[in-house]
Amino acid sequence: MRAAEAVRSGAAYLERHGVDSPTAEAETLLMRVLGTTRAGLYARGEDLDLHAARRFGRLLRRRGTGVPLHHVTGEQQFFDLTLAVAPGVFVPRPETEVVALAALETLEGRTKPLVIDVGTGTGILAITIAHRRPDATVIATDVSPEAVALAHSNAERLGVHIDVLEGDLLDAVPGELRGSVDLIASNPPYVTEPEYASLSPDVLADPRIALVGGTELHARLADAATAWLAQGGWLVVEIGATQGDEVREMFEWTLTDVEALPDLAGRDRVVRGRRP
Repeated sequence: MRAAEAVRSGAAYLERHGVDSPTAEAETLLMRVLGTTRAGLYARGEDLDLHAARRFGRLLRRRGTGVPLHHVTGEQQFFDLTLAVAPGVFVPRPETEVVALAALETLEGRTKPLVIDVGTGTGILAITIAHRRPDATVIATDVSPEAVALAHSNAERLGVHIDVLEGDLLDAVPGELRGSVDLIASNPPYVTEPEYASLSPDVLADPRIALVGGTELHARLADAATAWLAQGGWLVVEIGATQGDEVREMFEWTLTDVEALPDLAGRDRVVRGRRP
């Protein structure tokens, strides 16, 4: 069986099992098996050998039973970085790229900035910032020991240096850094209790603690920001699509230049503000 034929067969299987975008997902799984790109997949002249065909079949069956694609492959793409993911640790979504860009923008014109990524999960915000700003000192925190280990592993594999600390919000950050932080970035859990039940199975595969929180952690970060940020330092957070006004008002109590920024779909996705 040639690769193109395997993709068609795999897509038909996934479609029967209710998977959205079955062709794209079958391509992703076969690319994983063969270690190639999409172009390489269709340029391949030889048939799949028995080992590859069996492995492709196993991955299709896992996806067909409802295991999220990123857990089947063990990877998630974010900009030009490929992150390892694992059950029990929140998997970053494409909309968080907007948060990363908004955070990086606040660092323009600053040399050797000090950055803290709160609730790092896979490490994606910290790693992206360290990757694009190698002059930065980047600290990441998370309450989950599994997330701390995964973030550290991802950073090592991608060749960037970040310090990953286990603790709630900023509790694990050395106290002597108070008042000297140029950027605090966070994608905190912001799903509300009523919203949780309506999430897709792929999202529900993530740990509940990394999803549900409403705006509680946004408020705690806003309260802590002025103690930790340097003058002119920024707090940048991801929010739910209906939370822009509420979080912006929180920030305006202590921060200036507060604004809500949209994602590519035009929904509020980021709120940021600066210490005067």
